[in-house]
Amino acid sequence: MGCVLIALGLFLLPYIDTNFAESESRDIKRLFTYVCIIGFSLTTFFALFLFTKITQPMQQLIQAANAIRKGNYGTRLSLVTSDEIGELANTFNHMAAQLEDNIRNLNHEKEHLASVLRSMTDAVVTFDGEGKVILTNPPGEKIMQAWCDLDWAQDEEGQEVNNGDVSSRDVPEPLIPLFKLVMEHGGDQSSNVHVQQGVWSVQMTPLYADSVVRGAVAVLRDVTEEVRLEKMRRDFVANVSHEIRTPLSMMQGYSEALLDGMAASPEESEELIQVIHDESLRMGRLVKDLLDLARMEAGHTDMAMKEVDLVELLERVYRKFSVRSKEQDIRLHFECSQSTIMLQQADEDRLEQVFTNLLDNAFRHTPPDKNVIIAATLAGDHRSSLAKVSIKDEGAGIPTSDLPFIFERFYKADKARVRGESVGTGLGLAIVKNIVDAHHGIIHVNSTLGEGTEFILQFPVNSPK
Repeated sequence: MGCVLIALGLFLLPYIDTNFAESESRDIKRLFTYVCIIGFSLTTFFALFLFTKITQPMQQLIQAANAIRKGNYGTRLSLVTSDEIGELANTFNHMAAQLEDNIRNLNHEKEHLASVLRSMTDAVVTFDGEGKVILTNPPGEKIMQAWCDLDWAQDEEGQEVNNGDVSSRDVPEPLIPLFKLVMEHGGDQSSNVHVQQGVWSVQMTPLYADSVVRGAVAVLRDVTEEVRLEKMRRDFVANVSHEIRTPLSMMQGYSEALLDGMAASPEESEELIQVIHDESLRMGRLVKDLLDLARMEAGHTDMAMKEVDLVELLERVYRKFSVRSKEQDIRLHFECSQSTIMLQQADEDRLEQVFTNLLDNAFRHTPPDKNVIIAATLAGDHRSSLAKVSIKDEGAGIPTSDLPFIFERFYKADKARVRGESVGTGLGLAIVKNIVDAHHGIIHVNSTLGEGTEFILQFPVNSPK
């Protein structure tokens, strides 16, 4: 506007009479000054108008965008106009609302996934393409920590390879073969891995991004107990088959000899019949022990619980084995400082079976001119008294490697270390353990190879609650 007025003044200047130039020069200059001031004022006003209508809303839009970029998804613009700026503000607010809703849904999905992972009893570990751990659930974290502690090592420069940070851990050594198969060939891979004394079932699945394998997810389950039970089942079937096959074979062979008339005299026939009878008794004992053990492990054992004098019971067992000790030239001793040790709740017949079984094992593994000692003591106060019974021999002993397995079914000592020809079924100690457990007792063994074995039993004197 000011420029227009100035141009108009310059255009009319030649038409002014020169005679009036001098007299009107001051007026013209004044007019020119007024025109410039008015033009500058109009220009400034127009600039302020543009700043208010365009620049300031754009500044607010920029600030709102920066706020959303920083995570403040609830930011909104309060511009209410009908022009393009107002339409842009409405579009921005709609976009921010959609973005906030999407972020909220993603957070809900993430929390849901995290809850599912936390509630899983199986371990879940996620690896990226380089083998770095990027996500674990609590069981997976425990496994990774344990396995990384096992594989803790130093590199060639003496620096620690692992600093304990989850994101810096690599694939553990047992999982490397599966991880390589998944990354190279894709598809699900599964295997059982052995770590120390444990067995783990591992299922590893690839993670895809645009049809490219970018990592793997491993699900680990501890199947140590399942593998142990399966091995016990196989061993049980094999041992039962072996134990029953031996007497059956002998019974079949000797009965065929009788049928074929191979016995030349009545004495030989009687001898063959006696062998058949002994083997049938042996097989009967095996079946009876198996049935008793099965009932005990199923919790269906009938216990005639009553008050039992433990000292009187041990004296009776001692007298029963005294004759056998003289026959085998073994010195049998009974030591007890108390006159009576009363067990309030105990099955006398079952306890006698326990002590008889342990003494029978002691006599079969002890050479002549050695000692077998039965000892009984009472420990504790009147509220928590414990009856302690020890059966100790000076026999061949049990190897340290065999001690953890002696209470399993069909465990047998090396037959080369057993005196005589009488060999048990291997179920005796398993039955002993179940009877002691049924009385809320504890049994453990100390043994030194070549020096002897001691079985220590503890029973609560008072009625267990």
